Amino acid sequence: MTDPNWLDDDQQRAWLGYRRMRLLLDARIARELSVDSGLSMPDYDVLSTLSESPGHRRRISELADRMLWSKSRLSHHLTRMEQRDLVGREECADDGRAAVVALTDAGLRTLAAAAPGHVDTVREYFIDLLTPAQLAVFVEIATTVVENLGEPPTGRDGPAAVASAAVRSSAGTSAAATSPAATSSGATDPAAMNQEATNQEATDQEATTSAASMRARRGRARS
Repeated sequence: MTDPNWLDDDQQRAWLGYRRMRLLLDARIARELSVDSGLSMPDYDVLSTLSESPGHRRRISELADRMLWSKSRLSHHLTRMEQRDLVGREECADDGRAAVVALTDAGLRTLAAAAPGHVDTVREYFIDLLTPAQLAVFVEIATTVVENLGEPPTGRDGPAAVASAAVRSSAGTSAAATSPAATSSGATDPAAMNQEATNQEATDQEATTSAASMRARRGRARS
């Protein structure tokens, strides 16, 4: 039996540094977006994706694949967005069995109001911290990793299934790719990776609730 191919110190710093950066950056941007606009990052992702689609509409199955979500998760989220009049569902003209989700006028206005502040936040916490040379290297790194991962399949073996399988299989690959200390700390444990995703959704929801409470307090103060 061969020894695990542990990461050396530099490789471990790169890997764990990336993961910490991503978690902190995602949480900060989600919090700022929620406070400024009342939108969660999933809300914004749905709205922005639809705004770039022909006629501001897209099949739900296509939207799920585009966002790397399961169709059931997207359906539940769309229901919450429908209740706020941000999106609406329609029958597909080409396929009566398929459903289409469309951006409403209110959704388009909400996105237009949120986008400038969101871009400012992305600049403040990411873009403006890096030189043009660093950005070019970052794009090169991201392109290399994404191309190696390939396009996710669709259907029953779609993105959600692939992600779940990746988490399960990482019990071997993640542990073999990191140091014993990192593994024992839970930094690369599959359960911890699942928990990160759950925590991020909870963070988004908490930020949305906090922002709503803040706006309500401001409204009472003005009245």
